[in-house]
Amino acid sequence: MFKKLKQFITSSMRMSHIYQPVMLIELLRSKNGSATDEHIAKKILGYDKSQIEYYTEIVEKMPGTVLTKNRGITELVDGKYFLKGYQYLSQEQITELIELCRLKIRSFEEKRKGAHWDHRKKGRKPISGSIRYQVLKRAKFKCELCGISASEKALEVDHIVPKNLGGKDDISNYQALCYTCNSQKRDTDNEDFRNLEKVYEEREAGCIFCEIESSRIINENTLAYATRDKYPVAEGHTLIIPKRHVKDYFGLFQAEINAINALVIEEKEKLGKDTSIEGFNIGVNCGEVAGQTVFHCHVHLIPRRKGDVKNPRGGVRHVISGKGDYKMQDLL
Repeated sequence: MFKKLKQFITSSMRMSHIYQPVMLIELLRSKNGSATDEHIAKKILGYDKSQIEYYTEIVEKMPGTVLTKNRGITELVDGKYFLKGYQYLSQEQITELIELCRLKIRSFEEKRKGAHWDHRKKGRKPISGSIRYQVLKRAKFKCELCGISASEKALEVDHIVPKNLGGKDDISNYQALCYTCNSQKRDTDNEDFRNLEKVYEEREAGCIFCEIESSRIINENTLAYATRDKYPVAEGHTLIIPKRHVKDYFGLFQAEINAINALVIEEKEKLGKDTSIEGFNIGVNCGEVAGQTVFHCHVHLIPRRKGDVKNPRGGVRHVISGKGDYKMQDLL
């Protein structure tokens, strides 16, 4: 058995994480070669620097502040907490105080029934590895709040509209946040996200895109929908529209931009099945002088076919008459 294990560890073990060797260490350390999944999970947790840094911050902000500054029970010296008067406690007194603390923990846990850990549950149901990869790839493996790279700090997949506010398990409702931004978001949950769902539900009476008939919607996700243009300039002309009433592209939230981009790609793939389509124009009109007539942001996805205009050269440059035609050297 020794040779088999040695060969597996040194030659055959393929690792995407530290899980296998940590599990084997705990099985080897046990008295009879066994360990529960919970025991192994706790040992894996001990290697997770993101968790250690998360709870280090918790200690500084909560028990450290209360016990040191507010109550004067502890003191902080060179990054280390000291219990005042510890040297005067007998071992029996220490044992009694520890048991009293344990009773406090048990009483609290029985009362809360595990709800005090809900903020560490990622969406209540696991996010699959493939979805997680798509979210991180879309974010270019950077935190979408502070911009730090995944190579510098662990990234987590977070619900934009929180689950407890009705947020869906939908890729358009996911964002990549580093563990620090995610934990800080939680710390300000009541302030920042109490009315977040209502923000995304903003509609304006009389707006044709806010009051669009459901039968006209051909695709949608949490924050945006797609419909065919009522006055198409080409067959398949599609509009991608945020559900929230927002004047133009520059008023979109990053999450809405992500949702719109996702639908643009999906609809492009569908339209691409038409072999007569050889190109696309994607355009947004922002402001009356730019040609905007409906003041609810909408993105045009226009299929292009060979011969649909006499001279397509210049593309979107033709929005200003006479500016579409140019010679290549003029751009250099």
